Amino acid sequence: MTEHSIAAIAASLGAGFAGNPDLPITHASEPQSAGQTALALAMSEKYAVGLPQGRAKAALMWEGADWQSYGLEAAIFVERPRLAMAGLSKVFDPGPEVAQGIHPMAVIDPSAEIGEGAAIAPFVVIGRGAKLGPNAKILPHTSIAEGALIGADTLIGAGARIGARVVIGDRAIIHAGAVIGCDGFSFVTPEKSAVEQVRETLGDRGDVQNQSWTRIHSLGSVVIGDDVEIGANCAIDRGTIINTSIGRGTKLDNLVHIGHNVQVGEDTLLCGQVGIAGSAKIGNRVVLGGQCGVSDNITVGDDVVGGGATKIFTNAPKGRVLMGSPAMKMESQVASYKALRRLPRLVARVEALEKMVSKLKQTD
Repeated sequence: MTEHSIAAIAASLGAGFAGNPDLPITHASEPQSAGQTALALAMSEKYAVGLPQGRAKAALMWEGADWQSYGLEAAIFVERPRLAMAGLSKVFDPGPEVAQGIHPMAVIDPSAEIGEGAAIAPFVVIGRGAKLGPNAKILPHTSIAEGALIGADTLIGAGARIGARVVIGDRAIIHAGAVIGCDGFSFVTPEKSAVEQVRETLGDRGDVQNQSWTRIHSLGSVVIGDDVEIGANCAIDRGTIINTSIGRGTKLDNLVHIGHNVQVGEDTLLCGQVGIAGSAKIGNRVVLGGQCGVSDNITVGDDVVGGGATKIFTNAPKGRVLMGSPAMKMESQVASYKALRRLPRLVARVEALEKMVSKLKQTD
């Protein structure tokens, strides 16, 4: 394991420390199971109670903590523990191991351009005219199709599929199994389809007729900004004419699906199993919890937050907090849910009142 001194770790976090600056640390650990070379994560009093159960000599602690009372030799102090975790995890994460240079078992078209310091693992296939930026890392069994542009310091995980003419910015992370730039799910019928009829009538589809589907090809591609992270097994469809786009700093969890022509803004967070239908527009700093769904051709404004499993069928204005299916303001959804829970009691009261009224009528 690589050793880091307390002083070096504190400097990387921009944090203060006390005690032995040269104390060697090899990894982070929960306080109760920490060994002598571990940095115990005792970032609040709730977690610090576990320190006596472990053997840590140093801990990451809250500002003002009485570190010496816990028998420690050193401590690092942070104001925002979760933010400190981001920096600390970066210190100890070596990242995937890929030897610099091109592995002899990679297949690379002669016209592809490979940036300085790039690392390409075995069984990677890179197509005609593709360009990889400096220090890009491509893990095994990845395919990068013709004309794709991969930015500097980008990491593409094992088995990812990057389609033709896809553009990926600098410092992006594409996790294993992601498919970026597959064709959009776009089909049309010679006559109005059942879906078109129902949208017009809101329920009545008229006479049911046979219909066949004709494929609309995807001529656009996908453009992904700098510092974007795409989770494992995500699927991002290319646009029909325009490009599908993911803005700078946006993060996608595993199993997120982005339909054709979708435009996602900057610094947006899409949790696991979110599905966004074709031509929807998602603003900046939007957060959609797991299993949220967004209908096609609608706009979700900046700073919208959708609770888990929320289904957004209509435009959502800027800053709205949504919950439920169909989506409504969170406070309205909570009130509706409370009312729903009271329904059995309300039904019982109505039945009792009906019986009373019935008896009164019988006595008249």
